[in-house]
Amino acid sequence: MSAGYTGKGGLIERLQTETAQALKARDRRRADALRLVIAALKHERTQGARHDLSEEEELAVLKRERKRRLEAAEIFAGASRHEQAAQEWYEEQLIAGYLPAQLSDEELAIVVDEAVSTTGASSPKEMGKVMGAVMKQVAGRADGGRVRALVQARLGG
Repeated sequence: MSAGYTGKGGLIERLQTETAQALKARDRRRADALRLVIAALKHERTQGARHDLSEEEELAVLKRERKRRLEAAEIFAGASRHEQAAQEWYEEQLIAGYLPAQLSDEELAIVVDEAVSTTGASSPKEMGKVMGAVMKQVAGRADGGRVRALVQARLGG
């Protein structure tokens, strides 16, 4: 597995190097999964008619691809297609290795508490203000669903 997102750009080149290493190690499963991620990044790059993606754009593609794998795995598992579900979960975990490390529940709670305090929010009606402040601060290190649940709990929603 990868050590996580380095934030230095050039993700496609890094993935291509890791694909070559996987092929040399005869790890066809990993190589194929990496190729799918590379294809998604290249597709995104061609849609914008640019040569390079920003770090934020690369992360957005990785998150989107990870989410797709999770959804597909759940569908396959629900249809008793366990082999396909296992492959999707494998790809999801591989992609997750390239994303920034997620905040722990304790770290996220501190960020949410600070945002509630800073915004002066005290009711569920002000959830949008708090969500905006938290999501800006966590910058991809916490899933929106986790943040929403914690903000709702803090604001009594």
